[in-house]
Order: sequence, then structure tokens, then C-alpha cells
Amino acid sequence: MKQYLLFDNDGVLVETEIWYYRASAEVLYDMGIVMDEASYKEIMVNGLSSFVLAERAGFDAMSVARARDRRNERYQYYLEHEDIAISGVQEVLKRLSSRYRMGIVTTSRRVDFELIHRNRGIADMMEFVLCVEDYPRSKPHPDPYLKGLASFQAQAHEALVIEDSERGLRAAVAANIDTVIVTNAFTASHDFSKATHRIETLKELEDLLSF
Repeated sequence: MKQYLLFDNDGVLVETEIWYYRASAEVLYDMGIVMDEASYKEIMVNGLSSFVLAERAGFDAMSVARARDRRNERYQYYLEHEDIAISGVQEVLKRLSSRYRMGIVTTSRRVDFELIHRNRGIADMMEFVLCVEDYPRSKPHPDPYLKGLASFQAQAHEALVIEDSERGLRAAVAANIDTVIVTNAFTASHDFSKATHRIETLKELEDLLSF
């Protein structure tokens, strides 16, 4: 029986993936590098940074660091000015919180996560939030979800991961945790063949867990 729910953040609880891509693509374009969605998704699946393209183009470490800072600023602008809410998420989480212990495991920076969730109420229903600073290796390595299990003092078979990307699925599978994939248009082309379940919206998670 599942007792613990580990939620990814971007693309599952909020619609932020497209804005991170756009911020990255715009800054790379200013550097003379074109990164389309297909290229970005391939980079994303393997847990790499978009700025690997700048490194391959010959930009030095300082130039890449400055570009990354510009991307982060642009991304935060989008987070503050675009509608990133996913309808119904708060309501579903509120109902689930009465039956399950819940946490968030994200590759977001803590500063971005806090901006995303300011006055949103989602994080208040979680026992913990693990951001990219909180574990040694990011998804698709298992470290984030192993840290999630340890934070609950739970066994893998007691937990369920809710993800929307192949990178996140790989991390959960490597941690031996059953995984539900929530459909997201931005990651629809990813390989989810190793997912335990697939659902269209988070609302369907309630029905899935009732069996």
C-alpha cells in the first residue's frame, strides 16, 4: 500500500517548463546559437544544461556563467509575469494530504521554487521540498528520489513518484519507485515505456490511488 507521494514540480504542479526553455533559448540566440525545442528536450532528458551548446561553440566558462545568469533573470521575469498555474492542482493536493504524506522533489533552484510558490499554497501541504541544492546528482540520477525516501524514512515500495518527464522517470526507476506520468504537452514526445501508470491530469491520481 502506498503511503508516500513524491511530486515533481515543473510540469506537474505548475506549468513552468516552456518558460525555462524560452528563457534559455533566447539567451543562447543572443550568443548566436539556435536551440529548438527538439534539441532542448534531448538535452533535458539526459540531465544536461542548455549551455552545453555554448561550451561546444567555444564560449569560455566566464561567458557561459554570465549567460546562465541572464537566463535565470529572464526565467524569473517569466515566473512573475506569466500564468503558470495548472487548474485543479491545489484542490487535488488538499484532498490527498488527508490520506498521504507528501513531498516535492524538483531540479529547480531553491530561489526559483520559492518565487514560483509564493502565495500559492501548494508547498504548505508538503512535509518537505528538495531542490537541486539538496542532493549530489540531479535527475536522471536516483539521488533526488533516494533523498526523498530518506526524508520520509520510507521504503521504495511504500512510495509513488508523480512525474512528467523522461529524465524524472529515469531517476525514479533507478530508485526503484513506482511512477505515475502526468501528460504534459511539452514532454509528450519522451519515452515513458517504463512508467507504472500514465494519466492525463492530476485529478486522475485520486482515482488511481483509490484502487
